[in-house]
Amino acid sequence: MNKQKLQQPFSLNEQVTLQNHIVMSPMTTWSSHTDQTVSNAEVTYYGARAKSVGMVITGSSHVQENGVGFANELGVYADRFIPGLTKLATAIKAGGAKAILQLNHAGNKALPQFISNHDVVSSSPVAAPETPFAPAQTPRALTKIEILQVVKDFGAATKRAIEAGFNGVEIHGAHGFLIQNFLSPHYNQRTDQWGGSLANCLRFAMAVVDEVKRVAAEYADRSFIIGYRISLEERESDGLSLTDTEALIKQLITKKISYLHLSLGDALTDHEHDSEDTTPFIQRISKLVNHRIPLIAAGSFNSFTRMEKGLASGLDLVAVGSALVAHPDLFSQVKLPLILSASDVDSIDLPQTMFEAIKRIGAFTFQFTE
Repeated sequence: MNKQKLQQPFSLNEQVTLQNHIVMSPMTTWSSHTDQTVSNAEVTYYGARAKSVGMVITGSSHVQENGVGFANELGVYADRFIPGLTKLATAIKAGGAKAILQLNHAGNKALPQFISNHDVVSSSPVAAPETPFAPAQTPRALTKIEILQVVKDFGAATKRAIEAGFNGVEIHGAHGFLIQNFLSPHYNQRTDQWGGSLANCLRFAMAVVDEVKRVAAEYADRSFIIGYRISLEERESDGLSLTDTEALIKQLITKKISYLHLSLGDALTDHEHDSEDTTPFIQRISKLVNHRIPLIAAGSFNSFTRMEKGLASGLDLVAVGSALVAHPDLFSQVKLPLILSASDVDSIDLPQTMFEAIKRIGAFTFQFTE
């Protein structure tokens, strides 16, 4: 397989060049300490994979105490997290990759057992279904004052990322977490300025982007990266549609974010689910973006052939997840089988808690051997 383009440097912008066209997809590790600080196992895990990619995007880190979406997830809502995050950023950069901290609030998919008073919040008190990671629950609607505080806390988290030495942040606007809760016509039933019309539903996302950009302009240099991750649609009949998402993308381009990151199941084939148009999303979105900002997608890039096809289909970068979990030294491999073995955990620098969670949850495509 010709890996030439994958291994070539890529200019993300005038200030930043990545060492190749591969990004480590953000994946939770279930491996932070119980106090949500970075563990040595996480530092080793990310550091081992940094040499294979141009940019490492961490698993989600929550910007408020009640925004936690996974057990043993990174916290970034207080200054006490900065020392551990500094170790993490340093390890990633030592491998030659740019270090990106993903910022998130899990919204209606937050885990109540890790939240004071089990206070799960969202745009509106609309029931959220059970997922492999979160229980079915009905959240409390955020007040107007609380919404503004969440926005400020995305900014405060950005400042901590800068102080820790990260090269940038990724705003997590995907997977039905809080930012998407506001975008969604199904989950956002508000009648104030934060809901109702499409413009109002977009307001929260844009406020977060503006605050992150404001903080970066004040505390970081021009090379600081601000990415944004999106899901393109929801399956509810009145849920987020591609039309809604295209309006979001147009605004993100206007805001001059550093890159747009599509989260897909199969990046090469996924398309609008309730339409006769089967054109893959990546082709439609790449045409819309038209090289105005770099475009990344994640979605089963588990072979070099698929990665090359992703680039040929209009992507600037491919986000690789499972293949990097199993193969830290990506380019030393010819094939990338998704096989994990308990006996290999140490040799591939995989946190034991992450291995156990992947096996227990069963929501992934790995095969397990003894």
